[in-house]
Amino acid sequence: MEDRPDDQDDATLGDARWREAGDRIETLLEASSAGGALARERAEQLVRELVELYGAGLTRVVGLLDPQAVERLAGDDLVASLLLVHGLHPHDVTTRVRTALDSVRPYLGSHGGDVHLVEIVDGVVRLELAGSCKSCPSSSVTLELAVEDAVRAAAPEIESIEVVAAQTESAGVISADSLFSRVRADGARSGSWVAVPELAELSAGEVGGFAVAGSTVLACRVGEDVYAYRDHCPGCDRSLAGATLERRVGFPAGDAVLRCPTCRAHYDVVHAGARVDGEGHLDPLPVLVRSGELSVAVPVGVHG
Repeated sequence: MEDRPDDQDDATLGDARWREAGDRIETLLEASSAGGALARERAEQLVRELVELYGAGLTRVVGLLDPQAVERLAGDDLVASLLLVHGLHPHDVTTRVRTALDSVRPYLGSHGGDVHLVEIVDGVVRLELAGSCKSCPSSSVTLELAVEDAVRAAAPEIESIEVVAAQTESAGVISADSLFSRVRADGARSGSWVAVPELAELSAGEVGGFAVAGSTVLACRVGEDVYAYRDHCPGCDRSLAGATLERRVGFPAGDAVLRCPTCRAHYDVVHAGARVDGEGHLDPLPVLVRSGELSVAVPVGVHG
């Protein structure tokens, strides 16, 4: 098993700090209220002046760059958020949401599902989910993490996300109510994304173990795609350390099943970890490229 170092690099720590800047500013503004209404008003004016000052500077910087350079800036989550605040992002909200959905479509496809943008009206993004879903009970949460996080990161100005089921859906499709139940209920986050750049070092057909946010994650590469699962075999209730990928006889290239080294159970890693020789299901975790690094979504309080 390979372990991810406990200490993160300066860039990662810096990103985490600035992502929380809005909350810290709001806390300081609330604290200024203790000095009375005038103190609060002056504090808010100070924030506005600073935002306008740096916005003007950023506008000039963007104006000096060629379109390709601006595109590269927009590819960084932190910089993109600043471009959005000042109305400098090169893409409109529809383009950004479609790009975000394209980024999660391979993961949804591994669950036998798909997602389409219906419309964006008055800040409300309406999505249509389709396809069958051969997932474990935690699937709705991992799908929520993948879809909601990708859309909100690309378009933070949206007010809400609504999901409608495809008209052709049948039994066993991804449940729209289940998928975004947490979002509609209280807006609570159901997990977090953790950068695991070591995943990029996996070779085709290789399986590796990684320590991610206190949990052991099993990841493997099939072709160009990386899939991640909790390190737990439902067949024998043991770790999958030492598991290998195999191609089933008679199946086309790209077929990949993971064999548990203890009980010899086989799981289809390309299709959400469904067991191919009995009952059971691996617990899948979303893998996306965020800020240029492969990242894994780790749900809170969810176990397969």
